[in-house]
Amino acid sequence: MGRLQNKVALIVGASSGIGRETAKLFAAEGARVVIGARREDELAKLVAEIRAAGGEAVSLAGDVRSEDYAKALVATAVEAYGRLDVAFNNAGTLGEAGPSTGVSEAGFADAVAINLTGSFLGAKHQIAQMLKNGGGSVIFTSTFVGYSAAFPGVAAYAASKSGLIGLTQTLAAEFGPSNVRVNAILPGAVDTDMYREMNDNPEKTAFVTQLHALKRVAKPEELARSVLYFASDDSSFVSGTASLIDGGLSINRT
Repeated sequence: MGRLQNKVALIVGASSGIGRETAKLFAAEGARVVIGARREDELAKLVAEIRAAGGEAVSLAGDVRSEDYAKALVATAVEAYGRLDVAFNNAGTLGEAGPSTGVSEAGFADAVAINLTGSFLGAKHQIAQMLKNGGGSVIFTSTFVGYSAAFPGVAAYAASKSGLIGLTQTLAAEFGPSNVRVNAILPGAVDTDMYREMNDNPEKTAFVTQLHALKRVAKPEELARSVLYFASDDSSFVSGTASLIDGGLSINRT
């Protein structure tokens, strides 16, 4: 039996990168998965891939900034599989970058809406359903940026993602008595579309790689395995954590 056998898992931000690899891993570990993101075509491809490998999956495309979409994702899980046990809120954006004195109000607000408010709206409805099932696990994707290290020009990203840590702790305290666990992962650099957008030349790539004690960046599937830990009963006494999964970036000075 897999580590998520008989569990129903929702992955938001599943069309690429960490979310995509997590959906595949969850399905391989026995979960019935519901996947969400903006790109309907990419979700359909992922559903087909999971089913071809013997897993169970359904998808629903939409905008994480919409509370109606948050509700619809949970409803899809219940309609398809009868319950919800795990939710991974992974959707995110770099947002408007550049000197903070030049970042627009709209650009800052959009990063907050996707990275922070969207995750809150998701968790709001995910937890409400989990309470009916006797508990569950909620996981957020935060970042080391603005937590253990900082970079110029990404104020909207750092502020919105850092807010997820406070949200994690509050929800963990609020719903722990009801057997709902809430944790956040804080990845270092991961080879995703966003990473390549931020590091678009060899000099930037070499600089970021060197920051890590392991002297490499992560593969998305490595982060997926960490998410699996928080989703599974292996972490049954873990809640309210901001877990650095950063290849030693936070401690490295070489």
